[in-house]
Amino acid sequence: MKGRRWRAVIFDMDGLVLDSEPTYVQAWQAAADELGFTMPAEFWDGLSGCSGKTVTQRLQMHCGLDFNLEKFQQLSSIYWLAHVQQYGIAVKPGFFAVLDVLALHGLPFCLATNSPLAAAQQCLAWAGLTDIFSCIVAGDTVRAAKPAPDIFLRASAELAQQVEDCLVLEDSPTGVRAALAAGAPCVFVPSLRPTDAWAAEHADFLMDDLHQVADFISARQFHPL
Repeated sequence: MKGRRWRAVIFDMDGLVLDSEPTYVQAWQAAADELGFTMPAEFWDGLSGCSGKTVTQRLQMHCGLDFNLEKFQQLSSIYWLAHVQQYGIAVKPGFFAVLDVLALHGLPFCLATNSPLAAAQQCLAWAGLTDIFSCIVAGDTVRAAKPAPDIFLRASAELAQQVEDCLVLEDSPTGVRAALAAGAPCVFVPSLRPTDAWAAEHADFLMDDLHQVADFISARQFHPL
């Protein structure tokens, strides 16, 4: 890894580009409360980066067969939409700094998310990022979502680069697992505290925020090592 200059960058979306995960947790908790179920914060934190299918599976396992999953999904969607339509979705600090570095060095980039394509596009619109990503690889455009490697393998192909030359930026253990499975170097920028120990150990790099990522990419691309 020493001395490598990246040829492209792959962004995760929720928790990495968008500060959207708190909005999901708020909506999930409100829906669960209305149905009479109380889940600890650790349960919701464990869903970070997971596909919708995994979220529903874990809810069913945790709450039992009597849990009204359809009603939960309806309620959580109502709560979530009401919030983001009123307040939008915040962009994570440092994101635009990373974009500036990529433009300076002529590095292509794309978005790789477990969210369905239509949902990802809508979230980007609510965040004011409609025109930022010309390439989006979404969970419903590949055979298997993260932690499978499919999304990152497709993203590298869309970028016309070898996956080992694409620097993946991820905020969740699920995303780190997917990057490792694909053979892509990965920066772990945790969106939750305390930091997941497994992801911190197994990611190639651990960074506090996207400002640090921007400095890191710039130094690697510009300075000989």
